[in-house]
Amino acid sequence: MEHPENSSEYKGLAVNKGVETPSSVNPYLKKRKAAHKPMSVNDYVEGIVKGNITILSQAVTLIESVRPDHQATAQEVIERCLPYSGKSIRIGISGVPGAGKSTSIDIFGTHVLEQYGGKLAVLAIDPSSERSKGSILGDKTRMESLAIHPNSFIRPSPAAGSLGGVARKTRESIILCEAAGFDKIFVETVGVGQSETAVHSMVDFFLLIQLAGTGDELQGIKRGIMEMADGIIINKADGDNIEPANLAATQFRNALHLFPAPDSGWIPKVLCYSGFYHTGIKEIWEMIHEYVAFVKDNGYFETRRSQQNKYWMYETINQHLRDSFFQNEKISKMINEEEKLVLEGNVTSFTAAKKLLDYYFNELKKE
Repeated sequence: MEHPENSSEYKGLAVNKGVETPSSVNPYLKKRKAAHKPMSVNDYVEGIVKGNITILSQAVTLIESVRPDHQATAQEVIERCLPYSGKSIRIGISGVPGAGKSTSIDIFGTHVLEQYGGKLAVLAIDPSSERSKGSILGDKTRMESLAIHPNSFIRPSPAAGSLGGVARKTRESIILCEAAGFDKIFVETVGVGQSETAVHSMVDFFLLIQLAGTGDELQGIKRGIMEMADGIIINKADGDNIEPANLAATQFRNALHLFPAPDSGWIPKVLCYSGFYHTGIKEIWEMIHEYVAFVKDNGYFETRRSQQNKYWMYETINQHLRDSFFQNEKISKMINEEEKLVLEGNVTSFTAAKKLLDYYFNELKKE
């Protein structure tokens, strides 16, 4: 339809035709790529052995999955990677919250990579909220240097209320990292007590970070954690805190003499350092090297790893029995009924537990 404004009586005024309404489909929109097919066990193993960080990350995620099919695939990957593992130095790092574990790992790791080369993997167990069950997983924000280093790999894992399970997955992740060519493994604990035992059972050297000048230093001298430590370091030994740090170090050395000699024959050392000023870092790493050489020379290094393998065999049995019990369909129905009776006070928790277990084992006998 012509516009009336274009007639001869309106000289000098013209209205052009409007453009056609464009299609609602964007012609530049590319078709979405088809979803990637699931990776096979061979794909995972080949990628890990070649040092592909992306595939390594995906494999660790597979290990952490609770899906039965993922777990089955993960176990195959781990079995295939075992021949390539065991050639690293595994170091557990623990300490009270605020002692500077993550910052120290950043400093130690950067120092080691710059001075000795190689590749470093950091596996951190991150505490989870008891209410929301969520984790921040923000360890990388406190490891600024390592996070951008081309030869480092940082992987935080949520505790999610099941420390034993997470610790088992962390041990399996160590195998994958070693197969990927990482010759140094740092494992950072949650720092709440129970995690120390789990991490101690998967590392070669257990480093305990302590603070001075925060009150009674004897609060840090706990028999369990002290007996596990292969080395103790006092952080923040700088400025006005140098003298308190040295005093705390003396107290820890005196306390160590009261404990029985460790099976390794190694006498744990106590050193002071400052993460902020990067002082004393060289001495700490020299202590770790000295320890590794010492235990390899007397044969304890291999003995400890063999004992750890035995420990994790039993831990795996316990975990599978627990999973088998709670994933049983009949038990899932019964457990809600028994839980209700316990909450109402009609039966004791011990009676309810015995009833469930008896039923479970009787069902196994029938099968």
